[in-house]
Amino acid sequence: MYHGPHLPFSEESSLQQRPSHPTCTQASPSHFDLQDSILQGKYPAKAHCAKVASYLQTKSANAAGKAVIYLEGQKTILIEDNDEPRPFRQRRSFFYLSGCSLPDCHLVYEFSSSTLTLFIPDLDPDSVIWSGLPLMPAEALRTYDIDNCLPNSSLAAHMSSLAQKDSDIRFYLKDIPRDALLSIAETTVSTDTNLLHPAIDECRVTKDAYEVALIRQANTISTAAHTAVLRAIPTARNEQDLEAVFTASCIAHGAKHQAYPGIFGSGENAATLHYQHNNQPLSARANILVDAGAEWNCYCSDVTRTMPLLRSEEAGAATFDPPTRAIYTLVLRMQTAALSLLKAGVAWETLHLRAHEVAVQGLLDLGILRRPDEGCTVADLMRERISVAFFPHGLGHHLGMDTHDTGGNPDYGDRDSLFRFLRIRGSVPEGAVVTVEPGVYFCRFISGAVFAG
Repeated sequence: MYHGPHLPFSEESSLQQRPSHPTCTQASPSHFDLQDSILQGKYPAKAHCAKVASYLQTKSANAAGKAVIYLEGQKTILIEDNDEPRPFRQRRSFFYLSGCSLPDCHLVYEFSSSTLTLFIPDLDPDSVIWSGLPLMPAEALRTYDIDNCLPNSSLAAHMSSLAQKDSDIRFYLKDIPRDALLSIAETTVSTDTNLLHPAIDECRVTKDAYEVALIRQANTISTAAHTAVLRAIPTARNEQDLEAVFTASCIAHGAKHQAYPGIFGSGENAATLHYQHNNQPLSARANILVDAGAEWNCYCSDVTRTMPLLRSEEAGAATFDPPTRAIYTLVLRMQTAALSLLKAGVAWETLHLRAHEVAVQGLLDLGILRRPDEGCTVADLMRERISVAFFPHGLGHHLGMDTHDTGGNPDYGDRDSLFRFLRIRGSVPEGAVVTVEPGVYFCRFISGAVFAG
């Protein structure tokens, strides 16, 4: 979500390798079909349950084969003082272990039998009048990677049965459930509400092939939307015109949700890292930064591009003016340098430092930075943290079901301004999906604060 790699319409994520960069051609509808055969299968919920169970067993002696995971999905929540529900967003931990994005559901995973049971709302004849038939158990079994599907009304009895079957059983919960577990309160079973959440977060850091395919699909749709924005620039009058084009393109290709609120910042607005207004006119402004990405089946993309607004009579199209082209090229060099070092096990700080070194050298070459004396080196300027005035954020972050996905172990209390906002610290694990998104900004407030310090 940072204002990062300013390459033409390429994926902003990396799978421990340098990504390919598709060209700016208009894609045919078939380009967005789920051609990846892996997406024709079911979301691997049981494999994720087994992964989390294995992690729990390494962290707790009580996570034996008799343990059980219980999770409650996101509930239907009404808008305050209104009878309409809030826009639904499934709890990511619940989706990770079920693949189900319906509200008011529950899941139970039994370690001993590797059995995953999904509980769904009971059939309510009155709601059918308004909303139509809900998902039925037989359809859920065909749709999701589960072993059983039962109505919510049977959840308490099911949990009580598990508790009475073995007094040594241990229940792992992300939080204290509602009345579903009251029936086991009088038993001798133990519960753990602390370990499940970090276990799921840790397991989510590395992605399987199905998850990578979902992220690629989100990237493909986002690529088309960014291309649509570029094509709409000649007739756009306001930042919100381009936001509307982007959103419409995503919806037309099946992605009804955005991974995060899009940033469409023209002129100086682009120097605000998470600019949200998206309501300023484009006239007399040279460039616009578009930081926006689609969400596909609960998985995110994150793409940032800087696009020219000024039309050249000679070129017959929008083009960068020379100063902007110079900065654009510098950011490209920063990203390329970082990507060349990216591999499993590399220290993220190494990539971040390299991007800053390239930035300092480039700003010196352009005359934006000047050496205080002839003996001053890039290393000297790096020690002074001068580049933070132009590149204040971290190089990137994990990407998955959340734009700023789990993992990374940031240290926002770091007193070193160069590392304070890094969302990833330490080595990058094999199988992680990360963004590599440097930037160069000209913000009077940030520059003034850095140079004054």
